[in-house]
Amino acid sequence: MAKQVKLSAKPRSHVGRNSVKQLRSRGAVPANIYGPKTQPSNLEISTKDINKLLARAVGENILVELEIEHGDKTTKHLSLIKEVQHHAVRGDVLHVDFLEVSMNELLHTEVTIEAIGESIGVKSSGGLLEQLLRHIAIECLPKDLPESVRVDVSKLGLGDSLHLRDLILPEGVKATGDGDLTVFLVAEPKVAEEPKGDEVQQAPEVIREKKPEAAGDDKK
Repeated sequence: MAKQVKLSAKPRSHVGRNSVKQLRSRGAVPANIYGPKTQPSNLEISTKDINKLLARAVGENILVELEIEHGDKTTKHLSLIKEVQHHAVRGDVLHVDFLEVSMNELLHTEVTIEAIGESIGVKSSGGLLEQLLRHIAIECLPKDLPESVRVDVSKLGLGDSLHLRDLILPEGVKATGDGDLTVFLVAEPKVAEEPKGDEVQQAPEVIREKKPEAAGDDKK
């Protein structure tokens, strides 16, 4: 399952471009938390803490026990990091969205698909393993949320395919997409066809411009 980590946060009372600049100048990042039963709230989190958390993450699904400080009181919110905005050039974290979830309610999200092993169709027949789906939609309780789904493709021969309905998912996890969707396919190797004799293109004839005669040549 996805690893659960702790992260501290504080309420953010001011919004706008100037307040965000001030926030970042003191080593913090703006964030939001929301959910089906949670009023959207503006937060701030430590830049150092969120960078450390993301650097250690294995998959895209990160369960966070968000500890929000309200003066002398701290409230805890089990949340899923829903979106992280990065600077297009520097890669800095600009904003984080947290979705509050309940341990007793089904969670609907996506997980990445990873191939493990070497397909026999690739190894023995020179086929090409094609991955047609990189993510799949799932539902599960937060405690069963996987970081990713790893699929053994070693038994796939040339021309074989694995569909969504064929995937063996972790206990408590259910795929919610179309079962007929193809996830992996071992395609025939591509062979370049030799051009036939009458299809071989001849080099175009080069027509050189006739050299003009000297001016004195027409005088006899």
